[in-house]
Amino acid sequence: MPAATWVWRIAVSAVFVATSCGAALSVDLLVAMPNWPSGQAAANIIKYGIKEKLNLDADVREMGSMTAFAGMDSGEVDIYPEVWLPNLDSLVKKYVDGRKTVDLSSKGVPATQGICVTRETADKFGVKDISDLADPRKAALFDTDGDGMGEMWIGALGWSSTSIEKIRAKSYGYEKTMTLLQMPEDMAMAAVDAAAATGQPMAFYCYTPHHMFKLHDIVQLTEPKYDPAKWHIVMPSDDPDWLTKSEAPVAWDASHFYIGFASSTAKRLPKVAAFLSHIDFTPEEVTEMSYALQVDRQDPAKFAQAWVAMHQDRLNAWSK
Repeated sequence: MPAATWVWRIAVSAVFVATSCGAALSVDLLVAMPNWPSGQAAANIIKYGIKEKLNLDADVREMGSMTAFAGMDSGEVDIYPEVWLPNLDSLVKKYVDGRKTVDLSSKGVPATQGICVTRETADKFGVKDISDLADPRKAALFDTDGDGMGEMWIGALGWSSTSIEKIRAKSYGYEKTMTLLQMPEDMAMAAVDAAAATGQPMAFYCYTPHHMFKLHDIVQLTEPKYDPAKWHIVMPSDDPDWLTKSEAPVAWDASHFYIGFASSTAKRLPKVAAFLSHIDFTPEEVTEMSYALQVDRQDPAKFAQAWVAMHQDRLNAWSK
């Protein structure tokens, strides 16, 4: 079997099952944890930081963004560590601006989003602009199963960015030349690792801060600059005809992510709200979190405990 084929087949054939069960623990706070590495690390740092400085117990539970926002709206969830914008604009408009049941910290982490390729893919095969993916001849470079279509990872199932990448693929036209794969991030990154090692052309959704830029020589495809007049996003949760009604033939706007917390939590535990509002992770720190969990395979809780122990000065500043 050619290397090109097993790179994606190994990833696609893996089975991922996420379950959450059991009775709720008797704790002071519930932290909703995303299913990507930096979000998992941040959720646990918040948990152990609050225990260290405010002597409150928190439970960390994995859940998606929509579930987390609905939980913060009802008061069942207290904290969500990475509210990505513009990805979650519709949820922010509903719960932060409209219902006013969710607050966002003022200290956002700058981020970027787009489609990346390995350096070899760009230099050797001339795939440098996002329009290249709509070229059947260049798209064929990414074909690993012989069906004439290339393959590319656009994100995990349930990510808001994954839906937006579907919209962008339709808008740019490469939905007709590329099979858009959805799978957990660790499986996709394993495929990127294999492609980088074998020289197989690879295109995939990418974002910063992220360890992949530290681990591999990858480049983001060029595309037309962001234009708000051309960025029309309707999410699946808002309209069953979302894909038809959406259009985004331009680059992502400058991105940021913030800590979200329930307004009811801010009223109930104002010191917690103040603590969360002072958290100021840097992009470099977020990259380190991602690397530690994804590459070094550190347990999120153990990593967070060590991080808290080594950053007492940061925690002191956050708890003032």
